[in-house]
Amino acid sequence: MKKWFIKSDNGLTKENFKNNSEFSYITCQLLANRKIDYKNVRNFLYPNYKYLHNPFLMKDLDTAIEILVDAIDNNLHIQIVGDYDQDGNSSTVVLMKGIGFFTDNISFSIPHRIEDGYGISKGIVDNAKKNNVDLIITCDNGISAFEVAEYCNSMNIQMIITDHHQVCFDDKGNQILPKAKAIINPHRIDCEYPFKELCGVGVAFKLMQALFDELGGDENYLIDLLQFVSMGTVCDVVDLVDENRFFVKKGLEILNSSKNIGINKLKTENEIGKITTTSLGFKLGPCINAAGRLESASIGVELFLEEDENLADNYAKKLIELNEKRKNLTNEAYSRVNLKIKENEYFNDDIIVIYDDEIHESIAGIVAGRIKDHYYKPTLVFSNAKEEGILKGSARSIEGYDIISKLRDFSNLFEKLGGHAMAAGFSIKKENLDTLRNELNKNSELVLENFIEKIKIDCSLDFKLLNYNIVDELKLLEPYGKANPEPLFGTKNVEIKCISIIGKNKNVIKLVLSQDSIEFSGIIFTNFDKYIEYLNEKFKTNDIISKQDDIKNKFIDILYTPVINEYMNTKSIQLLIKDIR
Repeated sequence: MKKWFIKSDNGLTKENFKNNSEFSYITCQLLANRKIDYKNVRNFLYPNYKYLHNPFLMKDLDTAIEILVDAIDNNLHIQIVGDYDQDGNSSTVVLMKGIGFFTDNISFSIPHRIEDGYGISKGIVDNAKKNNVDLIITCDNGISAFEVAEYCNSMNIQMIITDHHQVCFDDKGNQILPKAKAIINPHRIDCEYPFKELCGVGVAFKLMQALFDELGGDENYLIDLLQFVSMGTVCDVVDLVDENRFFVKKGLEILNSSKNIGINKLKTENEIGKITTTSLGFKLGPCINAAGRLESASIGVELFLEEDENLADNYAKKLIELNEKRKNLTNEAYSRVNLKIKENEYFNDDIIVIYDDEIHESIAGIVAGRIKDHYYKPTLVFSNAKEEGILKGSARSIEGYDIISKLRDFSNLFEKLGGHAMAAGFSIKKENLDTLRNELNKNSELVLENFIEKIKIDCSLDFKLLNYNIVDELKLLEPYGKANPEPLFGTKNVEIKCISIIGKNKNVIKLVLSQDSIEFSGIIFTNFDKYIEYLNEKFKTNDIISKQDDIKNKFIDILYTPVINEYMNTKSIQLLIKDIR
């Protein structure tokens, strides 16, 4: 079940329009909905490198630069330790290429998801010692590596941590940090950096921005690294505002004219024309993540560092192969898990807790997300861990239910636990699974209203107000993403003049829609079966396609994003329909 709500503009629309009247009132309203006030309209619409914050505002960054410059000057062996997801991949590439501009004595290591688990480990430090590493720099991990930081010190290996995950606190609410030489993380409570929403690669780039400033590096080379920053920023789903917006906007521009062999090979293998936030999030990103899920995440890093055409081609093909395998595993696991939920009637629970002994632990989070979307309920999916009697799990939540906070109420049941409001990862003794399910549901405090998905609309718009100028102006708000979603308009009492099924797989719904004699075509790309079933039920027919001429007064309300469609040298406004009622 869903409810539609029109966003509040917090009174900013009129001020935006009064001070930026070259833009339409609708664009000013969209900006207001995104909490952009009139003073920041131009900075938001036209982000620029010169607007980036001073990296030295970050706590410990000056110390990190001193250590790093000393290592470069003395030809010390520097090793980057990343993470196995897209953000970790991008962070590793940015540091390898950025520091590699000044020294060749650099290597990288990425933990194996199943063998090593998340983050830097003592095993990685042992290997670093064997390879005569003098300085380790973590990226997208390390903020909770307390034991490993101590171990590095005992091995006489210097350690710089760059991370963006939440810091840890003791029982008295005091911030606790690993004993590394420098810790760069905007979430430190003693860090005065003005923008806290950087992902791992964003923090890594700030370190490189400072290094290039300190050593007089080539600014064009530095900016070229934004193609990798944009990938991690989009795929880690951080807010696309402030610096993140510049990283992605400029990064996409570079990606689409990139000279990086690996990027172009992966783009070709995925049959992508123009790279967008959508293709990053749903095609390129998943290929990189698949390597970390099913094999070695280092394949993705090697791809973007590789200068040999044939080797890069092999890496790209391998990533495509792994992603196809991941898709198949995910689809099989989703069907199996959903069947168990139905058989055990777990869908009646407030919190769905499900264990599947066949699921590959690396895709538990993806399956949890799909189950959550299907039932719109917080979902925990468990699989077998390496250790006998231990289960590993991932959780995905819904708006209004802080999953990590709720799980921490039962921390005594967990062996390991971490995450944030909307997602978490953990391990548990198998014998505690039923207890956890019962306790979570007994104490959920969720009511029927929580299970109604809320869709937030930018504004109501009659067809007579929709024109090419408005649709063209919407492009200024791109790229879209978290905190800057695609504009979503609502129009009531629209008549369906015609409905048809199109597409290679006959799973796209095309509508001709009319309001006050003004017509637009509309397209529904997702949830084909759901919408056909809904329309049949609403208009009391068993086949709306073949019987549409017999149905009178086919009026619906629609939510949509308008785009300009060009076909056979003809331009028209098309509505990408997101929901109907």
